[in-house]
Amino acid sequence: MKNKDLFIGVFIGLIVCFIGCVLFITLFTSMGLEEGFSNLKTQGNLGKLITLGALLNIGIVYWLFKKNKDLMAKGVILSIFILTIYTVFV
Repeated sequence: MKNKDLFIGVFIGLIVCFIGCVLFITLFTSMGLEEGFSNLKTQGNLGKLITLGALLNIGIVYWLFKKNKDLMAKGVILSIFILTIYTVFV
């Protein structure tokens, strides 16, 4: 049961980051979703986009700690570490 909560937290963290990236592209650029991702990748700004998308995870971690879902919150923090390692290599 405990490992399941950790994996759910990692999954939540990755999905929330993706939603944050999509929201940033749709709200702050005039490009479409595919065009926005490809342009940011060619400009070398994809890591910055992922970092902006991961900012939403702060609220998720806070909310999970308030609901006493500590292991899920740790999973979200683990997903932030995974995204950090990914952005270093992108």
